[in-house]
This record gives sequence, structure tokens and C-alpha cells, in this order.
Amino acid sequence: MDYPGNLFVVAAPSGTGKSTLVKALLELDSRLQVSVSHTTRPPRGQEKDGREYWFISEPEFRAKVEHGDFFEWAEVHGNLYGTSRQAIEERIKGGEDVVLEIDWQGALQIKKIFPNAILIFILPPSYEELLQRLNRRGEDTQDVIDLRMVNARTEVNQARHFDFIVVNALFESALFDLKAIVHSQRLKYAAQRRNKSGVFQALNLL
Repeated sequence: MDYPGNLFVVAAPSGTGKSTLVKALLELDSRLQVSVSHTTRPPRGQEKDGREYWFISEPEFRAKVEHGDFFEWAEVHGNLYGTSRQAIEERIKGGEDVVLEIDWQGALQIKKIFPNAILIFILPPSYEELLQRLNRRGEDTQDVIDLRMVNARTEVNQARHFDFIVVNALFESALFDLKAIVHSQRLKYAAQRRNKSGVFQALNLL
């Protein structure tokens, strides 16, 4: 179904800077709304329930899966993550532009349900740099970092299935590229026809 709002789906290996980029994008673009996913992992640092994620127990998560509350969910690094079907549909039906941060498995699931979703993959400049970023973050044990690096190679290999690629070597450049993707979608014919209906009517394009 062709909804009036855009759905931007951003995925990346852990430590690539996805969350920092999306947060900066949201601060610059008041028209863009974030969709908060559910997860069974514990909060990190200053994360708050309902802001970065809805933090719930595994039994609660499994119950939501059984009830069909998620239109995508996956296990990542031993934790469960899911996206609320109702929250996404209500927003894009209302014409809002929504950005969703999830793993590559969820992104590909969403593309099947919403073919018009725009999939964006954030790449690190190298595996060496990715390892340094994970170490600098100081949030994970060495075993967790090792697991993230192993998983990163699988995740990076999925980039070929995405619509856009942003390489986060220099943060400012990566943010510019991310903004450009969002802006370009708003300039497509169908979007402009909806948003500039007066102009299209004046030019007999409706």
C-alpha cells in the first residue's frame, strides 16, 4: 500500500555510529519522527524506557509475538528486538515521515511488508576502525565485543540488499549523506504531488 508518509529504515553493525547519526538527524529535521522498538536487553548508560527502546522482559516480548503486535522481530546478540505494527502504520498513514533503527533482518522483513520503505545501511570505514570504536565505547565485555565483530562480517554482507549506503568515516559527511537521502525522497513525483497539490492543480497535473 502506498502510504503518504515515508518509512526510513536504518541498519548497521554495532559500533558503526547508527544511533548517533539518527539522533543528530532528528535534531535537524523536525518533520522526521522516530519509532521506538521493543527489546529484552537491559538499558545502557543513560538510556531511558520509551526513549531509546521500550525495555521489556522476554516473557512479555514472547507474548507480544504471539499476539501479532510486531510486524518484524529478531534475535540480535542474544537479545530480542521488535517493531510495533500499530505505531508504524498509524504514523505513515497520517503522512508522517518515520525513521526506524533496527538490525538487517528486521529491515528486510519490513521491505516485504512495506515495499516503499527506504532501507539505509551504515558502514564503518574498516573492521579495524569498528573494533576501535567498540573498545572506546567501553560498554561491553571483551567476549561481547568479540561476538559483535564476528556478527559484523555477516551484517556488512547484507548491505547489498539495501537501497542506500552511508559510510561513517567522518561523522559530518555521513550526516550530510543521511540528510540528502531523506530530502531526496520528499522530492519524488508522488510525494511532491501530495505535498504541493496546489501547484500541481494549477499546472493541470492532478
